[in-house]
Amino acid sequence: MAARTPLSRIVITGVGLTAPNGNTLAEFRANLLAGKAGGEFIEMRYMGRVPAGVCHFDTLKYQKRKEVRVGTRAGSISIYCAREAVADSRLAWEAIPKDRVGIFIGTTEHGNVETENEIYNISQFKYDTKFWSHYHNPRTVSNNPAGEASLNLGVTGPAYAVGAACAAGNLGVIHGAQMLQLGEVDLAIAGGVSESIHTFGIFAGFKSQGALAAHEDPTKASRPFDKSRNGIMVSEGGCLYTLERLEDALARGAKIYGEVAGWCVNSDATDYVLPNPERQGECMRAALRRAGLEARNIHIVNTHATATPQGDIQECQAVADVFRDCPDTYINGTKGYIGHTMGAAGALELAGNLPSFEDRIVHPTINVEELDPACALPNLVVNQPVQVKQVDAILNNSFGMLGINSALIIRRYAD
Repeated sequence: MAARTPLSRIVITGVGLTAPNGNTLAEFRANLLAGKAGGEFIEMRYMGRVPAGVCHFDTLKYQKRKEVRVGTRAGSISIYCAREAVADSRLAWEAIPKDRVGIFIGTTEHGNVETENEIYNISQFKYDTKFWSHYHNPRTVSNNPAGEASLNLGVTGPAYAVGAACAAGNLGVIHGAQMLQLGEVDLAIAGGVSESIHTFGIFAGFKSQGALAAHEDPTKASRPFDKSRNGIMVSEGGCLYTLERLEDALARGAKIYGEVAGWCVNSDATDYVLPNPERQGECMRAALRRAGLEARNIHIVNTHATATPQGDIQECQAVADVFRDCPDTYINGTKGYIGHTMGAAGALELAGNLPSFEDRIVHPTINVEELDPACALPNLVVNQPVQVKQVDAILNNSFGMLGINSALIIRRYAD
């Protein structure tokens, strides 16, 4: 049997993001270390005021007013993040063959947002469909966010969405890395986006499940691991990366944020919404095997930690089992700052930890006033950042409804 050809090493060379508490990686990271959360009350039809994570990026930085009006919020987020990632990578963009670029964007919800809003709009006109937007179909197809980005950037290679519930951000990165290793593209723009706050359905759905966050201070509505946590703060956001083969990045002298070392995607096959800690543990262990690492080699575990009472406990059981006897492994979460950005969560929360390779600081989980004893993991970083000896590998958890799990490992780049 012929020997397998070694797969190319894949690295991150650019980051573009928007979050409820920052519109660049530098701003986002500074606010994570300062404990500054983004959350505000918005008026949601049929529900009144609800806490939400809202992004305040400049939609006109890369789009014209008509393009914003014709397109979608998810499309605007995708365009902003993609353009920012390309700029950050310092690629000679105009010289790159656009048919060798791929755009792979993880999403949770999309078409339902536009459909719900259109139905509400025509309800104001006695449901007369002549008022239905003729842009509805291109707005609602699942590939819309990637398609809008491809139109804006002139990318003629593959551009499509990866649907994976709240694990989608991780899967966007994983898929981009795989396409590079397969030789299907030479540059991948990959990650995840979310426009969740623009639909009342997701708020109403979580409320009916008893899983919608409530607090008099919207910046404290999302409280992962806190004993009084009461659910998810719905948020919008996005994070896209430029991914390249290592040899290409080195040839042009690119800055390398980290190497995509390993990953796993699996399924619980047990429940619509309740996570399965055994399957989550299997996912993390499989990612470690792919990366050729042991649990003790991971220095930061970024948890999915949605701030739902049972979900946090289930994940903590899985993390405790995988990372037992790992004194140099520190654990944090990001949703206390930004809420749950759904399809963007995995990619966005990973980005907040990448600077730890350089500064060796682990950002904390915030809004923990009284730690739930069932979530009291060893080396859980709470409320204040921690300076550590080294950060060589980060494991990023991202899980979703219908039992989809993802674990993504990024390693400090070393020759």
